[in-house]
Amino acid sequence: MIGKLKGTLDEIDEDHCVVDVHGVGYVAYCSARMLASLPAPGEAVVLFIETYVREDMLRLYGFQSALEREWFRLLMTVQGVGAKVALAVLSTLAPADLANAIALRDIAMVSRAPGVGKKVAERIVTELKNKAPAYAGAASGTIGLKQELGEGVAPAPITDAVSALVNLGYSRDTAANAVAAALRTAGEDADASKLIRFGLKELAR
Repeated sequence: MIGKLKGTLDEIDEDHCVVDVHGVGYVAYCSARMLASLPAPGEAVVLFIETYVREDMLRLYGFQSALEREWFRLLMTVQGVGAKVALAVLSTLAPADLANAIALRDIAMVSRAPGVGKKVAERIVTELKNKAPAYAGAASGTIGLKQELGEGVAPAPITDAVSALVNLGYSRDTAANAVAAALRTAGEDADASKLIRFGLKELAR
């Protein structure tokens, strides 16, 4: 099993790259986000690898981080999600954004990925909702609050503050982040108007 490649980037193609490791060129299939972040050919590169083996195929999938690779594995556990769909999701959403979308039950956000319809997006959100906190990465600080919002069990002042910010044109994720920051400043017992005020200050930074 190959878990990591460290070498020289040889070439970048539409859906894969080639990494030269001591004279051996490894083809790694990557998300569009991953390919866009790669350095120029000839420069050093490190890829976290998921080795996919079937009777008729051996394929390597490359990722920017171990966390992104874990999300690829998680997505593949969802019914109807294969490697192609998992890469499409990761091409559209970074791990933290995906964790947020699942926590908020934002099916529309997940279904933005090419080839991911509403039913598949709904399955991703439903089947992975309990696993998202463990793989939230940069979003781990606000994931609990977002799960409460997604499940409709968040306290009324929080729900009202998030709704107010969304009505002002902010995304639900951005609004939830701002209210989470406002809670730390204003305190857990703050009313909706105070959370909105502090939330707007956060957004204005």
